[in-house]
Amino acid sequence: MIQVTGLSKKYANYVAVDNISFSVDKGDIVGFLGPNGAGKTTTMRVLTCFMPPTSGTANVAGFDVFEQPFEVKKRIGYLPEAPPLYPEMSVADYLTFVARLKGLPNAEIPDRVQQAMKKCSVADVSGKLISKLSKGYRQRVGLAQAIIHNPDVLILDEPTSGLDPKQILETRDLIRGLAGEHTIILSTHILPEVEAICKKVIIISKGRLVKTDSVENLKNRSAFTIELSTGGAADATMVRQKLEQVANVSKVLDHQSSGGRLAFDVEGLNGSDVRPEIARAVVHAGWNLLEMKSSTTLEEVFLELTGANQAAPEPVTVGEQA
Repeated sequence: MIQVTGLSKKYANYVAVDNISFSVDKGDIVGFLGPNGAGKTTTMRVLTCFMPPTSGTANVAGFDVFEQPFEVKKRIGYLPEAPPLYPEMSVADYLTFVARLKGLPNAEIPDRVQQAMKKCSVADVSGKLISKLSKGYRQRVGLAQAIIHNPDVLILDEPTSGLDPKQILETRDLIRGLAGEHTIILSTHILPEVEAICKKVIIISKGRLVKTDSVENLKNRSAFTIELSTGGAADATMVRQKLEQVANVSKVLDHQSSGGRLAFDVEGLNGSDVRPEIARAVVHAGWNLLEMKSSTTLEEVFLELTGANQAAPEPVTVGEQA
């Protein structure tokens, strides 16, 4: 559905996006992550035909963003961080106006407006002025304008920014409900949101792609906690030494053992997944494997891959804010 190859965007001597390539399959919800100034907003502006790339290609639903921008725009729904709303209009009038701007046939507009309001749970405020709505409702109206023409692709920039916890949960449920019917790219700084909504993530830093993988693989890629019981046949030191001998294990640390249960933090060498080998070693030794769970959060992986916990923010240039 989306294919980006060797995409770069330069502003004078500053490279905002540097030769990135990725793909997004039809029906996926993908988290697009990176520190401030990483190139996320620039990439999304290229995908939405707001600006052309300096080099490389980007195809959306089979159309090139540079050579066929009007065809791309017909197939994209875009929700920027600040929704493009007209506060003096009612919800229904605004969505009708947007439908006309997007070239929908007049006969279809009333039904499309009703469908968009129903999907985004704003039908109950259809007659209210947008200026009178809460931030959560305004965000839903922004999402309704993005889907009113039933686009193949939705690009959402910080869709829950500024919402309260209840509104965040409602918006997440709404976005999940759009999956499958639409391909969704979700840019956000809220990593728990990515874990809750997305199956795949694309991480960029300083304009370069640093990782593309599933959320589950990233969380489980190297570190985990294991709990086992030896029935008194071995102590913690003996077990730790046994685990350290497993191929591709780089580190084993004691982790709050108690009540006959021994627990260890285990890391794989160079990010390798050593869980199957560890499980076999425990069973082969005649011990009881009680639990094995990831001890790496998506936030930890993000900081490791981007160096965001060490490097100062990149300077923001014209057209690039996030």
